[in-house]
Amino acid sequence: MIYMKNQSELAFDAGIRIEVADRRIFVKMPKRDADVQFVRSFRFAYWDAGAFLWVIPHYRNNLELLKEYFAERLVECKEMKALDAKGSVTAKIKTNNSELLVIQTSTKQLRLIVAFNPEFNRLIRELPYSRWDAKNRWWTAPFSDKIINRLKQIALDLGLQLRLEQEEQGNKGKPRLSPFDVPNYRPCPETYELKLRELRYSEHTIRSYTNLFEEFINYYHHFDIDRIDETMITAFLRYLVIERKVSISYQNQAINAIKFYYERVLGGQRKVYLVDRPRTETKLPVVLSQEEVCEILKATVNLKHKAILMTIYSAGLRISEAIQLKVSDIDSQRMQIRITQAKGKKDRYTLLAVKTLDLLRQYVRMYKPKFWLFEGQKGEQYSNSSIQAILKVSLSKTKIQKRVTVHTLRHSFATHLLESGTDLRYIQNLLGHGSSKTTEIYTHVTTRGFEQIKSPLDKLNL
Repeated sequence: MIYMKNQSELAFDAGIRIEVADRRIFVKMPKRDADVQFVRSFRFAYWDAGAFLWVIPHYRNNLELLKEYFAERLVECKEMKALDAKGSVTAKIKTNNSELLVIQTSTKQLRLIVAFNPEFNRLIRELPYSRWDAKNRWWTAPFSDKIINRLKQIALDLGLQLRLEQEEQGNKGKPRLSPFDVPNYRPCPETYELKLRELRYSEHTIRSYTNLFEEFINYYHHFDIDRIDETMITAFLRYLVIERKVSISYQNQAINAIKFYYERVLGGQRKVYLVDRPRTETKLPVVLSQEEVCEILKATVNLKHKAILMTIYSAGLRISEAIQLKVSDIDSQRMQIRITQAKGKKDRYTLLAVKTLDLLRQYVRMYKPKFWLFEGQKGEQYSNSSIQAILKVSLSKTKIQKRVTVHTLRHSFATHLLESGTDLRYIQNLLGHGSSKTTEIYTHVTTRGFEQIKSPLDKLNL
């Protein structure tokens, strides 16, 4: 395996190195505008900032084109064992600030989880093929005894306690097909996305539908899209359930994405087919008690973090609505928060609690947000993953054993209002539900009236 040089070393090395692993081509080269432009011309090529190299799908004649372009500048080109970065997300990972958690996955990868540490980040980039996973907020690296020993030394140098764990093996389905798994991988047709935008679908729905339809057409990558018939569509949906083991909501979204193409994009060429939709599961939401909410908020020390969680709970917000809030959406005169273009493209007003307003005033004085109420370090919108991480840290400081997410705060808000005697119609408006049936779910989780009901067991003379 080639030693991974850091950026400064690459700047003095004019040679080009190529390594091929299964359906990936790794290109290490010094920065040169013409070369970068050439590499970017390959479909689905991307720059891996953690490993300081380019990754290109290995299909068609991509490798031959690279060899021909770099010619005499190519100092090495070799095959290597594939590094599979796929794996299931480890649930409920808990670490402390003085710990480096290393998880070995079933695919011979390492996940490195540690509190933010610039020195650690610098050292980890020197590992061959290490990479920062921004979505899950951890580092990945290939498994080997040499790398494990290096990690032990890094932990020792930085005063971190190293904890090694094996990933739990669950009943996981096949991973989704990627551009590196399918020869001649096809992107979603441009007409599909244009139709979604023409009908003013939300950005979230556009991303979901295009991703789902892209997975569908690449499952049948040997077939023209318009030649895929009803039998093939049914077979794909069975594949999602039996082999991919997707959720019911994912399956329903896949059906909608496929129907959208044949019924809305093709228009007059509509295809009629019968697809049995799965029965909807009835799941009651997890709800915190008022004491548990108080416990979480008290465990949140950072002012901005507490302001975010308190605003979400006190107003019953979705996480997407919280990050979309502007400073101007806080109406302290009417004690309301304006929610604009939420789910279903609907505006609404919700509650602004007195205690929330007091905390927000402290927050604004200290952080001085300019446009978004909750801004990142560079003034950008706060991210979903950052808010989820805040709640995760606060939960780790409590004794709460429930499976809590940020959305649990919204469920708790609605349930606590119902238990305090608020009419269900008002709760529906505050939450922005289009149907009262959606809000009625909270009548099944409230404890109001339970104290008047006695179990028949208590009447037995035992």
